[in-house]
Amino acid sequence: MRFRHADTIWSAHPELGAGALYASGVGPAADLGPRVAEYTGRARDRLAESTEGQFPEVLAWRRTFTRVGLKPTQYRCASESLLRRLRKEGSLPRIHPVVDLCNALSVAYGIPVAALDADRITGPLLEVRPAHGDELYTTFGGDTEHPAPGEVTFVDSGGRAHARRWTNRQSGHSAVGPGTTRILVVTEAMHEGGGTETVPALLKSLAEELSTHWPTDPVSAVLTAAAPEFTFGPK
Repeated sequence: MRFRHADTIWSAHPELGAGALYASGVGPAADLGPRVAEYTGRARDRLAESTEGQFPEVLAWRRTFTRVGLKPTQYRCASESLLRRLRKEGSLPRIHPVVDLCNALSVAYGIPVAALDADRITGPLLEVRPAHGDELYTTFGGDTEHPAPGEVTFVDSGGRAHARRWTNRQSGHSAVGPGTTRILVVTEAMHEGGGTETVPALLKSLAEELSTHWPTDPVSAVLTAAAPEFTFGPK
């Protein structure tokens, strides 16, 4: 299976830094509480000095959202939403060890992280691209929606959308759950140094945590306009 950003995304957003990671053998039976606390603690330290709206990582995504026609304070990127919740409530919800880890890394590094159940993606391609408007999106409540034409979303070969408004909302169809064993994780940054520093550092932390807590050997890649494709899954 392949994951990529469409050429139109790279040309319209040359500042994009992206990374993808695949791992098998994960599950709900792992205690990542101390590690989640470590990463969220890093975020709290930053939030003690300034609000998330002043983070360069968040400001860059706000500019991107404005450019694609979204109101950045109405539709917040995933990392901003998590940082905002952490600042206001002091903690993040516990959902699943993989999701909890990805959320904690997202606030620690300030950039969106999406974890998808790889078995819920119809191959051979999952692509980040502008929607045509006929894609099928399932909410966490089970309702069905269609992304607006031109809206940036993750679309698989079956025409299913796995996110809405780029990094704003993941699909309930491919959310990591108790039965998940294989995951695809995507992280994206728009700020200066995002693709050369932040994304590689986050992928390294994620791979180390996954291989420490589960019997897995993750594979990952930093994606660029010149090397936009990540191949993952069984051979």
